[in-house]
Amino acid sequence: MAFATAPAVADAPLAGLSSSGLSSTAMVGLILSSLDSDKAEEVVVIDLAGKSSMADALIIASGTSSRHVGSMADHILRRLKGAGAPSVVVEGRAAGDWVLIDAKDVVVHLFRPEVRRFYSLERLWETPASLLGTAAGQSAQAGP
Repeated sequence: MAFATAPAVADAPLAGLSSSGLSSTAMVGLILSSLDSDKAEEVVVIDLAGKSSMADALIIASGTSSRHVGSMADHILRRLKGAGAPSVVVEGRAAGDWVLIDAKDVVVHLFRPEVRRFYSLERLWETPASLLGTAAGQSAQAGP
């Protein structure tokens, strides 16, 4: 799977229009704009188009606190609603540790940093080659 930081996602080959008439690429752009405005940290976009039927893109970002995470989620929801996204499902907004926003074609995970480190979702989407490279790098660093 390819990982992209926020600026590189504009070139990502995401799928066509969603059920709302908003393309996956436009939806990702809208969400990234919101996250940038809210000063989200460590934003990662994973292109799932053609690789998973779950969604076309997965966005993972961190906030500095539960309040920051909740605020980012609220702003994303307002922007999606304003753009005509029909049914967006949200989980975890009350606690603010991990908020999941399912906008059908794009899924967003917002975390507090320590919760993100614990669940390490990015590792679930790493390619076998990158895992082998990481394992080889770790064993080389360990020494004889």
